[in-house]
Amino acid sequence: MRLIKAYIRHRKLGSVYNALNSGGFCCMTFSECEGTGQYSDHEKQQQQISYKYPFAESYRVVKLEILVAVEHVDPVVELIRKNGRTGYRGDGMIIISPVDEVYKVRTDEKGILAV
Repeated sequence: MRLIKAYIRHRKLGSVYNALNSGGFCCMTFSECEGTGQYSDHEKQQQQISYKYPFAESYRVVKLEILVAVEHVDPVVELIRKNGRTGYRGDGMIIISPVDEVYKVRTDEKGILAV
């Protein structure tokens, strides 16, 4: 199993979610985040955070997390890349990490059955 974390632009959440759901990947977690980096958005639709960080600028992003079997990593990554891209710097990043074990709290199932 692999845990895929994708940091995408806030306004691309709908298209990424719909693409993943249409591709048969229904179970994921989203978190609103604020981050810094090499960001350039000519449309200037992102909002700057209201409290001060020691960085020049900070922008709203969404962190998507999805746990998949190894054979589903490439299709999921491609759907995120294709639907999360605007073509400008700051489109985000995708991180893939191995997962040793998963347990479902309610049923005590483990492994891929817990997903």
